[in-house]
Amino acid sequence: MALAKHEVHADHEHQHGPVCGHVAVPHEDHTDYVHDGHIHRELDGQWVECETEEQVAHEDHDHEHGPGCGHVAIPHGDHVDYDHDGHRHAFIDGKWVCC
Repeated sequence: MALAKHEVHADHEHQHGPVCGHVAVPHEDHTDYVHDGHIHRELDGQWVECETEEQVAHEDHDHEHGPGCGHVAIPHGDHVDYDHDGHRHAFIDGKWVCC
């Protein structure tokens, strides 16, 4: 899995949690929240952008994500990621990658 960068999300007054109204996505050892087209997580008492430094090709990915695929769709910037097996999948440059 690629290393994550964690840029502090300044002026984040909203407290994410089980009833905050945003999509919660289990991600490795924490929970991400989809908010305004990007992904937030709490780290050291601050809300940060949870983004990977690089995408890693998801080899042998036979499943085709899309509407009705059964996985949570996560609007993310200019595309849609899908929650699959505890991480996000995105279709980039003709292949599914782990985010």
